[in-house]
Amino acid sequence: MTRTLPGRTDHVVVVGAGLAGLAAALHLLGAGRRVTVVEREALPGGRAGLLRLGGYLADTGPTVLTMPELADEPFAAVGDSLYRRVELLPVRPAYRALFADGSSLDVHTDADAMAAEVERLAGTAEAAGYRRLRAWLEQLYRAQMSRFIDADFDSPLGVVNGDLLRLAALGGFGRLDARIGRFLRDERLRRVFSFQALYAGVPPRRALAAYAVIAYMDTVAGVYFPRGGMHALPRAMADAAAEAGAELRFGQTVTRLERSGPRVTAVVTDRDRIPCDAVVLTPALPIAYRLLDRRPRRPLRLRHAPSAVVLHAGTSRTWPQLAHHTLSFGAAWHDTFEQLTRAGQLMSDPSLLITRPTAGDPTLAPPGRHLHYILAPCPNTDIGPSAAAWGDLGPRYRASLLQELERRGLDGLADAIEEDCLVTPASWQAQGHAAGTPFSAAHTFTQTGPFRPRNLVRGTENAVLAGCGTTPGVGVPTVLLSGKLAAARVTGPRHRASSGPRRAPVSSAKGLS
Repeated sequence: MTRTLPGRTDHVVVVGAGLAGLAAALHLLGAGRRVTVVEREALPGGRAGLLRLGGYLADTGPTVLTMPELADEPFAAVGDSLYRRVELLPVRPAYRALFADGSSLDVHTDADAMAAEVERLAGTAEAAGYRRLRAWLEQLYRAQMSRFIDADFDSPLGVVNGDLLRLAALGGFGRLDARIGRFLRDERLRRVFSFQALYAGVPPRRALAAYAVIAYMDTVAGVYFPRGGMHALPRAMADAAAEAGAELRFGQTVTRLERSGPRVTAVVTDRDRIPCDAVVLTPALPIAYRLLDRRPRRPLRLRHAPSAVVLHAGTSRTWPQLAHHTLSFGAAWHDTFEQLTRAGQLMSDPSLLITRPTAGDPTLAPPGRHLHYILAPCPNTDIGPSAAAWGDLGPRYRASLLQELERRGLDGLADAIEEDCLVTPASWQAQGHAAGTPFSAAHTFTQTGPFRPRNLVRGTENAVLAGCGTTPGVGVPTVLLSGKLAAARVTGPRHRASSGPRRAPVSSAKGLS
């Protein structure tokens, strides 16, 4: 049975109003707890925040919403509904992949549409391979969801169950690139179904095949965009929590925790002291451990995922080859991962994610204007340029990215920019993220599942962690689940996620291009 906090837990203080903290708050409210949420910023969202650039409204964090049924669970805990509060638009195609040889592929979540697109690019044999891959991804998701993703672990023995054997039989403990290669021979297609490993912090050649579950979320379950931007999700969660009785305190920074022996008795901010029976901590792990004055004992030092440079650009024009989400692949592939994860070098031939949120909601920019979000993976500050070095490096790298994108067909991009903001590893580090990366600890085998930093910390009996650094890991669906799992440590488990996909109610819009 999953361990829960001992003693009284009537009043819980949640530190941080990001997706994990708000999910925890809603599940706690649904279980009858009194909840106070403390957030240092003036708005909810955490990494899923909002940046105002003149008349442009830019999401600061995730740009992809998958598995909306998992986002609905916290609302359902208080008798509310995501779909009542947020209009979700299906993104079609989910992605557009642009390759260095000039070819392109629209990624569809509909099986027939995607098979036709694969056949157009690479022939009938690859289309048949795609259908087999899709079936495997669905099996992989069902084998992992209830026992490995939506699960608290008290010891590595917690994974020893029938689903472990099913996952092994599916090849989940092999290598991702090799497993994808069993279905698809065309390297361009293999990239589309394995690039997601980068956000887990492991090259496809070394990543566990089990991480293809991220490709399931992107390419099978569907991609959505909330009207108003991704920030609409935490705004709606905060509104639902307030209406369910939570006290939300924005603009307060937690400075310390008061303790009596092994228990936290109060959360102290720069403005107030809040007595509590339990605390849920959602800041980045270094901040959470500093507040607790505790650090778990690990035989190996944590390895962190690569970081990212993000350029938010408000422009006077856009380009017809850009979909809502566009993957612009360089010719290099395996060398790119070696540069990012081992050599500590900037990508010599970058693969980039370009998101155009105004494709879905033109009101995020002034009339006739467009918003672009350009993400370039880069080494974290443990192995790459230091935070201090990015002061000079940042502007030079911005110029090189714009030059490369213009070379790839976005002619006039630099001149079209009216407002912009450059985010570098130095920016992430200033926000408290270890190694200057927003993607936290890499999902290596020794940092996954029961081996990931636990959401309970030795020496403190009434504190729980939530967020991407702890169970189950990085990504919007998993961060939302981390809040649910943290709440379950307080209240005991109340319900589990479905082992299969559910189709979400969506807008009647015909899709975004």
